[in-house]
Amino acid sequence: MTALDEIVEVFPGLRATAFTNVPHTLPVLDTHFPRFPVLPGVLILDTLAQVAAVALGAAGEGPGRWGLAEARRIRFRYYVTPGDRMETTVDIAEVTGDTALCTGTVRVDGRSVTTVRVLRMARRAPQDAPAASEGTPA
Repeated sequence: MTALDEIVEVFPGLRATAFTNVPHTLPVLDTHFPRFPVLPGVLILDTLAQVAAVALGAAGEGPGRWGLAEARRIRFRYYVTPGDRMETTVDIAEVTGDTALCTGTVRVDGRSVTTVRVLRMARRAPQDAPAASEGTPA
């Protein structure tokens, strides 16, 4: 999926909202499905995770990147098709250690197309940080 096109609202550690345009040229739409192209649900979930990471990163929740760890209680109500503009909002319910519990909604033209009641994010260690055992005498 493409990156977020426009981040319109960020309340660090609480909520973020962003817009993503679904281009007609997205390669996955050629095969999903040829006569009725629909954005795959996994790409909608990826967009939700990106918006959650924006809210968590803006909160200064320490080093590392946030990534999707779990998504449950998902409802896909309507199709997202080429030309649609998704408005994605994620609310951060709780941050405990290296995990965050969120909820999210995706809307197209004001209509809720996808909701996620459990979106769990996990903090990934920074790529350039040494492992905990490196440099420690045995």
